[in-house]
Amino acid sequence: MASKIKKGDEVIVISGKDRGKRGTVVRMLQDDRLVVENVNMAKKHTKPNPNRGEPGGILDKEMPLHISNVALYNPATDKGDRVGFKILEDGKKVRIFKSNQEVVDI
Repeated sequence: MASKIKKGDEVIVISGKDRGKRGTVVRMLQDDRLVVENVNMAKKHTKPNPNRGEPGGILDKEMPLHISNVALYNPATDKGDRVGFKILEDGKKVRIFKSNQEVVDI
């Protein structure tokens, strides 16, 4: 099955502590989870590692979100939108926004 949200898509968070935030999908994980840029940040306490040249301290790290907590951002309506699939005349399968039937992939 083709995924409705892909790496590089702009999404908006629709539930949770970061509701309303927008960001780009950085990476997709196996269990229907994804990492969104600057969303769901957590503090990571790290020890210094002189072999790798890493300093110690408290770092901000992006944590995964479940795919059901985000919606694809529709710039035409300025909101999150549901996604469907449509097959064009030339046989190409594309993603479309459900609200205005515009093609997501160009």
